[in-house]
Amino acid sequence: MTIVYRVDGGSRGNPGPAGYGVAITTPEGDPLGSLYASVGIQTNNYAEYSGLIAALRDALERRAERVLVYADSQLLVRQMQGRYAVKSANLRPLYDEARRLAGSLASFTIEHVYREANREADRLANLAMDEATGR
Repeated sequence: MTIVYRVDGGSRGNPGPAGYGVAITTPEGDPLGSLYASVGIQTNNYAEYSGLIAALRDALERRAERVLVYADSQLLVRQMQGRYAVKSANLRPLYDEARRLAGSLASFTIEHVYREANREADRLANLAMDEATGR
């Protein structure tokens, strides 16, 4: 089974109240579920990685054969692709965990998309940040 994860994270203040959102679909776009959560006072990049880790854990629980991740964070995508180094000590443990989880999957692909193609994940990330700030 192939599962598509659209991941987004954000922070109001950077650092500030942060959260992630993950929209889960079939390759045809049929909804399979969603994930979102606050991650406390963090940076947007921390929130992006937290969303990716949540998606990868979900994929392992579902025993997905093939996982496609779309994210609008070029930093996240390029670091996971090995094109950018991870220089932030704050992100290194998250990166290491994401790499470990991705390596446990039979097939993992991550690609950059523009924000317009990631609206549901963005909505979910904003919902997480709203809940964290009591909005």
